[in-house]
Amino acid sequence: MSEQEQSAKTSRSQTVDDLSEDALGFGSTDLRTARDLLLRPRQVLESWMTLGPTGGGRYTRPLRLYLALNAILMLVLFLSGGSGLMLQGIPPEALAPIIEGSGKSYDAFMADADNWMTLIMVPVLSSLYAVAIAPLLRWWDRNDVSWRQGFRAGFAYLNAWTLPVLLISWFIYGEGWVALAASVAMLGLGVVTFLRMGRGRWYRATGAGVAKALVVAAALYLVSLIGGQFIVAVGLTAGRWF
Repeated sequence: MSEQEQSAKTSRSQTVDDLSEDALGFGSTDLRTARDLLLRPRQVLESWMTLGPTGGGRYTRPLRLYLALNAILMLVLFLSGGSGLMLQGIPPEALAPIIEGSGKSYDAFMADADNWMTLIMVPVLSSLYAVAIAPLLRWWDRNDVSWRQGFRAGFAYLNAWTLPVLLISWFIYGEGWVALAASVAMLGLGVVTFLRMGRGRWYRATGAGVAKALVVAAALYLVSLIGGQFIVAVGLTAGRWF
């Protein structure tokens, strides 16, 4: 292949890559990172931990990928009914005075609350998740890693867990037994991801790995409850005053 043909091929590839990133938020680097996280998560983690946040230029930054994956989850949430579902657990007698005080109809209030909750959900929860598990992964690491590497490891794990969860995310946001089964499957995926990614770094024996994976899941569940309460409070306040 001549130098001119090679240049044209590279240019076309770059154009497709740019279009993909503009339309979907995913370029070739993101897709390669996602693929390797699914196939060889341990190697991706090692690259991020030893070669820097881009894995020596091979991978996208963990936080950037995590925000992109959460954007997809937010789209699924929107299509399945929106974050306003979080308000359904509030007793009607407690919600009615707030709606009445806003001077809005029920539908208008819920729409405004949903918009604000959707706006802050990703940054709030992703920050809390990283804060919850970064100390654990830093503590368990066989190497003396920095706090920066600890947060990088946290987002690496969250990425590797979120990717397969995307396949069942529609059912997680549903109701009834299907949603319960999907939630159990999501927990199982979290344990499997931890075992695949962290062997030799976060744990050695399988039993210890399972136990640590469950500790991570418990920490994430706890902060999701805290974050969920904050998000609901913001939604109620915004629906009342804005």
